[in-house]
Parts: sequence; C-alpha cells; structure tokens
Amino acid sequence: MIIDVTVPMLPESVTEATLMTWNKKVGDFVQRDENLIDLETDKVVLELPAQQAGKLVEIIEADGATVTAGQLLAKIDTSATAEAAAPEPAAAEAAPAAAATQSAAPANQSQAGVAMPAAAKLAAEKGVNTANIQGSGRDGRVLKEDVVAAASALAAAPVMATSKASAPSTAGERVEQRVPMSRLRSRVAERLLQSQHENAILTTFNEVNMKPVMDLRNRYKEQFQKEYGVKLGFMSFFVKAAVAALKKYPVVNASIDGTDVVYHGYFDIGIAIGSPRGLVVPILRDADQMSIADIEQAIHDYAVKAKDGKLALEDLTGGTFSITNGGTFGSMMSTPIINPPQSAILGMHATKERAVVENGQVVVRPMMYLALSYDHRLIDGREAVLTLVAIKDALEDPARLLLEL
Repeated sequence: MIIDVTVPMLPESVTEATLMTWNKKVGDFVQRDENLIDLETDKVVLELPAQQAGKLVEIIEADGATVTAGQLLAKIDTSATAEAAAPEPAAAEAAPAAAATQSAAPANQSQAGVAMPAAAKLAAEKGVNTANIQGSGRDGRVLKEDVVAAASALAAAPVMATSKASAPSTAGERVEQRVPMSRLRSRVAERLLQSQHENAILTTFNEVNMKPVMDLRNRYKEQFQKEYGVKLGFMSFFVKAAVAALKKYPVVNASIDGTDVVYHGYFDIGIAIGSPRGLVVPILRDADQMSIADIEQAIHDYAVKAKDGKLALEDLTGGTFSITNGGTFGSMMSTPIINPPQSAILGMHATKERAVVENGQVVVRPMMYLALSYDHRLIDGREAVLTLVAIKDALEDPARLLLEL
C-alpha cells in the first residue's frame, strides 16, 4: 500500500516550515519512526518520522522547500521489504527534477554548490566559503557536515587549507557572501523589532558584589556535583534572586493584554541560550518551586538540547520574565530587549575585579553590572529600581534567599 508523507500539524502561531535535508533517498527502505527529514520553523526544528516501515518511492518536495501543514512531501510503499528496497537509479534521478519543479524554493536551490540554509549559516559563523566546497547533498548541495569537514581541514592545516578552500584574491578585492537568513533568525529579528516598536522600554542599572555568591559556590561546588551530578553555576542564584524580587513586585512579572494587565501567579523564567541556530529562550516553569539543583539540571539539559537542535516548542513557549547573560561573551554593559509579551528582562554581565569603597575603606571586589529593561507603560521606575535592588541584595547576602527576606 502506498501511504503519503505529509507535513504534520505545525505548532500554534507557526504557519510554514522549511525542509532541511532528506535523510533518505528514493528507493531506500525506512523503518517506522525513523526520521525522514527535519522541518525548520521560526521557533524550533521538528523531526518528521516515518509513520510506517516501507520503501520511499517518491520525494515530492526538495531540500529547502517552504511547506505548510498537511502538504504532501513524499510517498512510501508499505508493502516493500528491506531486501527488495534497492535504490532505483532512474527513479532517484527523476525525483529531484520533479521535486524542483513543484517546490516553492528558489530555482537556484537545485544547482550544484548551493548551500542549504543551516549549512550556509554555519559556514558564515566559521568563515568558510561554501562556493569552494564540493557538496555531498543531492545535486551537489552543500550540507552542514560538508561545512564541518571544510572547517576542520582549515583548522588542521591553515596554510594548505587556505590555498585549496579559499578563492584567490587580488589586492583591493572586496569580497561579499550572501546567505539566506534562517527562519529562527528572521523570527528573532521580527520579535525584537516588534518589542522596540510596541513597548516603552527603559533600562535601569546597578552593580552587585559577587564575592558572597562566589565564596558560597567555591565552598560547595565539588560536593554539589557529587551529590546532584551537575555543576553548580551562577545562573541558579540569579534565578532564585529574580523570583524573590518578582514576589515582592508582582507588576514586573505581569504582562499587558490589550487594555488589561495580566498578573501571573506563577514564575516561568526564560533563560537566554546561544545555539548554532541563534538565540533561544527556553523556559524554567514554576521556577519558584525548583531547587538550585533542579535549576542547574534544567539549564544544562536545555543547553544540550539547544546545541543538538532538539528543543521542542513547549520548551520555548510562555515565560513571564527572562534573564540573559552577556557576560558569557565578555560584555560589561548592555540594555537587553524585552521578550514580548513579557514586561521585563534582567541582563547579567562580566564579573571584573574593581576598587570599591566598603566601610570607608577602598577594597577590591568582583563586581558585576546588572541591567533591568522594563516596559514603562506598565512598570514605573520605582518598581523597576526596587526590583533590581532586591536582586542585588539577595545576591550579596544569599541567606536572604533561604529566609525569604
């Protein structure tokens, strides 16, 4: 029996997706639940598993095609067996041509040397020129693994790789490379622009002495890792401090819905994480009910999923407040942009030793600048400043978190 492979129902608010790279070709035998292809949306990458085992007899939409829910992508013959499913050259050669004519992707996507979106983005990050890579994908398309191999070759033998992988240039040559923006990057750009247009964003700053938290972490980090199997970082302290502050000033945890203010009786904290596809903000749900170990484990798991492109839509949906750490990359000061429909976001920065005055004496302390961006339509300066002070106080005296002071 021939069954159709179609685009599944897409998550709420997602209208279309981009096909990445087919993991199977026409004539291959596929097992039930085996991933046929990844679908990139503006939020997450979804896997499309085979509903039944059989032979892939037709691919209708090619790599890079823009598709919608319910759209036909391929066909599987469930009556075929693994032994009988030998590749059919004629069918395999015809499939890309047929797919190219039906695909919504640009015509030049079927030309050799063209990089798939994920590969193009990775190449831009690693400084690899895809025009000089021999692609291993269908019709010579450049895949992510091709970029990884080229980047590894450059790193292993810089002089040799440069001569082989880079096009010769002359003095004064102005080289440009145009790559398609990924759906995730496009969506991030859209939401950030929307945030700046629709919110009255102001930012208040403060600084925090990180010595108490650093001393506490250094004292217990080895025992903590042995006990819970995860490293003790700094983000869990900030999450706890933020939740304590939000309990004191609930309006900072609220959001605007039309002409209403929605006060959330829960604390779903978004943690900004960098990934190969761009910035993602997975959610720690009911963070007020999580222990330090729970928070560290959840952040670790999200970081791994983000790196592997395995974040699910539910991991990214919702959130009442966000925390971003530009200090990871060395940032000393920034004004983070609110993640709508939230009304505030906390920005962490690099910890640097500075001379400060304590009790009339100049001492050296590890100091971090904190930034709280807030929507002034909802949050007054008083609440914003006091929220940041409450976070600072909790971090400089972690016992406050235990005593809920």
